Amino acid sequence: MTENVLELKGITKIFPGVKALDHVQFELRRGEVHALMGENGAGKSTFIKVITGVNHAEEGEMYLNGRKVNFRGPMDAQAAGIAAVYQHPTSYPDLTVTENIFMNHEIKKHGLLQWKAMNAEAQKYLDPLDADFRPTAEMGTLSVAQQQMVEIAKAISMNAKIMILDEPTAALTANESERLYRIIEKLKAEGVSIIFISHRFEDMYRIADRVTVFRDSQYIGTYQTNEISNDEMIKKMVGREIKDLFPKPETKIGGEVLRVECLSRTGYFTNVSFCVRAGEIVSFTGLVGAGRTETMEAVCGITHADSGKVLLNGRELRIKCPSDAMKAGIILLPEDRQRNGLILDWGIGHNVTLPILRKLSSRGIVDVSREREISRKYLEDVDTKAVSIFEPASSLSGGNQQKVVVAKALAQDNMKVIIMDEPTKGVDVGAKSEIYQIMGNLAGAGYAIVMISSEMPEILAMSDRIYTMCGGRVTGELNHEDATQEKILGLSMSKDGPQSDISKKEAVTGE
Repeated sequence: MTENVLELKGITKIFPGVKALDHVQFELRRGEVHALMGENGAGKSTFIKVITGVNHAEEGEMYLNGRKVNFRGPMDAQAAGIAAVYQHPTSYPDLTVTENIFMNHEIKKHGLLQWKAMNAEAQKYLDPLDADFRPTAEMGTLSVAQQQMVEIAKAISMNAKIMILDEPTAALTANESERLYRIIEKLKAEGVSIIFISHRFEDMYRIADRVTVFRDSQYIGTYQTNEISNDEMIKKMVGREIKDLFPKPETKIGGEVLRVECLSRTGYFTNVSFCVRAGEIVSFTGLVGAGRTETMEAVCGITHADSGKVLLNGRELRIKCPSDAMKAGIILLPEDRQRNGLILDWGIGHNVTLPILRKLSSRGIVDVSREREISRKYLEDVDTKAVSIFEPASSLSGGNQQKVVVAKALAQDNMKVIIMDEPTKGVDVGAKSEIYQIMGNLAGAGYAIVMISSEMPEILAMSDRIYTMCGGRVTGELNHEDATQEKILGLSMSKDGPQSDISKKEAVTGE
């Protein structure tokens, strides 16, 4: 029997005008975790669709356990023991966990669904995953991490021997990612082979045996993860050396711009106090449910705090809605840029100028020439890679979509505080470096930057100060020089951390 459970040779896939895959190859061994990495647009997603029978290659061959296969569709791949778990779980939110697990392969007797038996079987599949929810729970009530568990349980229920995990940690906290790693290690020990797609180097080094790199739709190489350095991997992925992945310039930090005092919202966060100065990058981090995003949404008027103060340049604000915050000079760039930050069907130029249309209008008629001039300026300022300003936002990579969101914020020329929620989520390594450069430039221009992040490397590298949160409370404040991964994780997991009782003066002045 061949050592490889899956082998692809010379795979080529062509879409109208685009060669999405150009004679790529791949090998997967039994009980192996094999990472597949590359920038957005490298061909990873198309390759997975070829393996799962969604797309059909124009050239090349695929072998399963040494036998040549040609899947006519996803059901053929599923029947052959191949399952894919995507970054955004493709589940039915209004159905139960059991119903999702057994979709299309229900247990029946005399044509009737056997609910008791299916619930019992679902529990058997969930138990090894250390699931903390019942099979009768509705999918829509579960977190992203829990929904991924259900997708993995579904794959196990179908006797999958090859699992494809597509960016599974993109929406997870460090703690949730570690839990997923443990699940993967259990599957590996049981002989399941896993293809792991990720932009995060910590994923690759933590669980992968080997890594294959695609670049510009081509196969670059396959490497042992313990034999390739971070810098070498970056060069393989982007085709050039990125000398400084975190290009944070030294900036002169000015006076206090934003101050938040004892902000509370029942059920979400309590007595949150912090400050941000001009030219400073301040990060907020914590585990799921820590209250980071909820706090910033209250600062920006998306939700309303029950008590507390928000002050800008020493003046207390009365923010009733997001437009009030933007008029004052505070803007939030949301975590889900596709759903909350952009109108995907619109051209990127229209997205940039959407918040300032009134300024560009006279008697309800938009000055189109001025609109195009402004959108081009700000898109160029953040080095957006697009064919034209008329190109729809949906056509851009994740990194370029994020740049459009930043350009949209900068077009409102009164901005003083820019809050960035998970700014590099789902973004490849080359685009991450560019986004960090933009953040550094914004800080250098005197903006006060707040970054909400779950990625430890960018927190440690890009922050001047770091606030940790747990259970809706600030549990610590660390300067860049004092911050370590161990300190941050410790404070993020302790509601009674050593700095949970920060005085108002410490919280709002950083002294």
